[in-house]
Amino acid sequence: MTAATLEVPRLREELSLHCGPASLDGSPTWTIRDPVRNRYFRIGWSAFEALSRWQGTASEVINRVRAETTLDIDEDDIGELAQFLASNQLIQSSSHGDTLRLTQRAAAEQESRLQWLLHHYLFFRIPLLRPDRFLAHLVPLVSWLGSAWFGWITLGALGVGLMLVVRQWDLFNATLVETLSLEGLLSYAVALSAVKVVHELAHGLVAKRFGCRVPTMGVAFLVMWPVLYTDVNEVWTLQSRRQRLQVGAAGIASELAVAAWATLAWAFLPEGPLRQGAFILATITWVSSVAINMSPFMRFDGYYLAMDALEMPNLHQRSFAMARWWLREALFSLREPMPEESGDGRRLAMILFAFTVWIYRLVLFLGIAVLVYHFFIKAVGVLLFAVEIGWFVVLPFVHELREWAKRRVSIMRSKRWRLPLLGLGLAVLMVAMPWRTHVEAPAIVAAKTVSPLFLPAPARLERVRVQRGQHVTAGEPLLLFVAPDIAARQRILQARLEGKKAEVEYAQLDPYTRGRLSMLVEEIARLTSEKAALDAEARRLTVTAPHDGQFLDPLPDLTPGAWLSPHQQLGLIRADGQTVAVAYFAEADVARIKEGDEASFIPLGLDHPRMLGAVMSIDRNPAKVITEPALTSVHGGDIPVRAAGQALVPQGGCFRVTIRLVGMPPDLKLTGHVIVSGLSQSILLRLARSTAAILVREWGA
Repeated sequence: MTAATLEVPRLREELSLHCGPASLDGSPTWTIRDPVRNRYFRIGWSAFEALSRWQGTASEVINRVRAETTLDIDEDDIGELAQFLASNQLIQSSSHGDTLRLTQRAAAEQESRLQWLLHHYLFFRIPLLRPDRFLAHLVPLVSWLGSAWFGWITLGALGVGLMLVVRQWDLFNATLVETLSLEGLLSYAVALSAVKVVHELAHGLVAKRFGCRVPTMGVAFLVMWPVLYTDVNEVWTLQSRRQRLQVGAAGIASELAVAAWATLAWAFLPEGPLRQGAFILATITWVSSVAINMSPFMRFDGYYLAMDALEMPNLHQRSFAMARWWLREALFSLREPMPEESGDGRRLAMILFAFTVWIYRLVLFLGIAVLVYHFFIKAVGVLLFAVEIGWFVVLPFVHELREWAKRRVSIMRSKRWRLPLLGLGLAVLMVAMPWRTHVEAPAIVAAKTVSPLFLPAPARLERVRVQRGQHVTAGEPLLLFVAPDIAARQRILQARLEGKKAEVEYAQLDPYTRGRLSMLVEEIARLTSEKAALDAEARRLTVTAPHDGQFLDPLPDLTPGAWLSPHQQLGLIRADGQTVAVAYFAEADVARIKEGDEASFIPLGLDHPRMLGAVMSIDRNPAKVITEPALTSVHGGDIPVRAAGQALVPQGGCFRVTIRLVGMPPDLKLTGHVIVSGLSQSILLRLARSTAAILVREWGA
């Protein structure tokens, strides 16, 4: 018995057929609705004509279509249509073979406990409401929100609100900074939840307005992040593309309306909780609508709007299939048929869109994996990080490699495989060969000894005996200061000393006062000690050079008569001798250098030349704090740190390395990078070591 004499399978009785939009070539389409699984399937003209006569044998269906229409179909068309119906479970099970096929399919789709856990950890839905009846009563009450006049008024409110925000831009920025706190973030979360309720209601109301059924509303969890959803799949039965676009855009339009009125309210409301709430509602709604919902790269509103606008259902799957076909053809020249017929421009756009989505998702899923890692305890975080990377990043590559394995005979026959294999080999060679012999790290250069000059107490400058750049010797007076209160106390003590000495001379001559002699001697000794201390304090007001060197960086206010504080640095004495660079090497790089290795310092600016030298010392333990703030991220440097009080603690392991440089030290500290000629290392080995170190450290912590 041939395929043409076999009876076509019977369609399920609960299926319904609806007119669809015109396809890109102008031919009509229809939509099959499966109410049991809430699935919708778009079919073309030939499939519709065949299904309209879907009775009897395949040859009878073919003959009727040829006789009653202008279409010319054959057995292959009927076979493909039957295969499509069977694979999507649209036919009745009327034989043992059908039952066996469904049983095998159910067994293949059966998930293990681990697969179930992984799948439902990544994504699951919780239906909460059956809103169809409620929405039917609500539509007449809120229909004015979708009217043209309300849209124009909202657009005007948006224009006025944005104009007023621009005029108060400084206040707007200040308010934004104030909300970046724990309390502000909680307020943003509450506002986002409220806006998303409005968003989903808008989808449901517009769909209900066009006669579609809205069976459920609920919460979907994407990597444990709650996202509201509304089931409006029945809009696929709408023939009008404009109506489907209105349903898809209803959520974004409602959010933008909320943002417009909230922005206007913030501009007019007085200071207080209401104005703060309007600000939070406006900012979170703008971000939610523009940055998230309008993106076509994930399955948000922007994606469905793109599908309806382009009349391309399953845009992601079709673009991915086209991009995979193009990749295989570019690599292996298999000459396989395209997944679908399309023009050159449309095909190129689909391929570029697919690669853009893949790159976007790679970055997004890596970010999600990092967040998952940080939100859980370290051991669980590492495990979930691996799950995220494996599921979203590694698994798609594995699936594509399996497709290549299925085509290995064709690939080997084409001989085109040699070129990508050569490229892959060169890439592996590039990352596996130890090309990298230089190690780079941020560094700061100064003289080995630099002594800042400070006053011991507030004083008045009397005389300046040094100039910027002048060479001084140890103990040489540089700046002479006086403190009137110290001088007054010196005069008082001197007068008291002279009085006590006169009393001693008198007591030695007068027998009646000779008994007070010992007490007077003790008083003179005490006053002498006090005067010596005051004289020493007065001498300290003369700032001297602590060692030989050059006087640099004088305070601009060093003019006689100026009063100066002990907290003000008066200048620096750069000692004669060695020039050193202090560098901080990453934990993965410090093992590649040793004492005596050649090094060079490259300053950030162009005002100073490159300086050569050698590694002098390497700390054996990681640095607990960074003592050079100019190298840290909080001051624009390259070392990521976190503030712990007044200390700057490095985020990762780094080691302090001292490098002796040839040449005179600079007048001031110079920031830049040092390059050390260390042991060679491949990119692959570096990545493996870094990954292993992170896993061992974080898993065991």
